Amino acid sequence: MLIKLCEAAQTANLEFLNAEIPAALEESLSGLSRVSEIVSAMKSFSHPGTTAKQSVNLNEVITTTVTLSTNEWKYVSEIDTDLDPELPPVSCLPGEVGQVVLNIVVNAAHAIAERLGTGSAELGRISIKTKCSGEHAEIRITDSGCGMPPEVMERIFDPFYTTKEVGRGTGQGLAISHSVIVDKHGGTIDVESVPGEGTTFIIRIPIEESCSISTEVNHAA
Repeated sequence: MLIKLCEAAQTANLEFLNAEIPAALEESLSGLSRVSEIVSAMKSFSHPGTTAKQSVNLNEVITTTVTLSTNEWKYVSEIDTDLDPELPPVSCLPGEVGQVVLNIVVNAAHAIAERLGTGSAELGRISIKTKCSGEHAEIRITDSGCGMPPEVMERIFDPFYTTKEVGRGTGQGLAISHSVIVDKHGGTIDVESVPGEGTTFIIRIPIEESCSISTEVNHAA
């Protein structure tokens, strides 16, 4: 029996299994954790919409959107987030604001892919920052993509305007984003860009009145 066990152990290559099995288990657990994050994000993103604004944590909206858009950017870019933990709640339509962030992140990934070219092993970078800017919550989304010349920047919020090839862009994403932020939320959406270096979108949404008053009182105290 002992001889057979020794033979079986040699055949099974226990040294190899001892090295590989823990790594495989760790990878499986990591994969399950990732799936759990995506499912949770999908539930949050697909929550039935409402026409009434809600008091929400913009940082959570952004985190959810970044998770859901992973397949759009992970092959061409890394994403850095610098989300202000002191950012007060914002009265908004979270699903629509999330869609705006998604549109801009996807555009950023496309711009980086265009600059890097097909088959590049290099990764670009997308950074997302939030902060309180006076009476507004500010979201800055910066990419290291191909950038835009002035004549393109002037038209990016026009309906159906796109510089992408047929089948990749409808020209509606940024037009809808502008409508959501400006018309529905009374905010602003601006863009800064340098050809060959990258683009930054700056979104500002009014912070709900009660939070502004609370912040002023705390500062006064």
